[in-house]
Amino acid sequence: MANAKRVDPYANFSFLVELDGITRAGFHDVSGLESAINVHPYKEGGADFESKLPMRTTYSNIVLKWGLAEIELYVWHRQAELGNVQRKNGSVILRDRQGNEKVRWNFIAAWPTKYTGPTLNSEGNDVAIETLELAHEGLERVA
Repeated sequence: MANAKRVDPYANFSFLVELDGITRAGFHDVSGLESAINVHPYKEGGADFESKLPMRTTYSNIVLKWGLAEIELYVWHRQAELGNVQRKNGSVILRDRQGNEKVRWNFIAAWPTKYTGPTLNSEGNDVAIETLELAHEGLERVA
């Protein structure tokens, strides 16, 4: 144990978002990298205990937040509102302090399900933040 190498966890502030091969670094916040396997309780005949069977996997929506600047993500949502849903594959990429990719969460067949404009305040001095919520059909952590 004397030669054990210290392994520090990665910081959460250095990340990129990639949508259909286009990488953007200007995101303020990403959340919703979640999956859950639904459980079905099952009790056999005279057994005094309940078994639990795995059922369908569900995925939370991914929520992207960024400083108001570009309109591209809003246009993607607006197209979905008009009935032209365009699904995109993407990734959230976590980097170490040197900028090297360390962890990647790949999601598939995502489309924008909710857009929220910024909260505006005449007395504030914060960045105006837009939010886009993405429904998707799968999430995989790599590395």
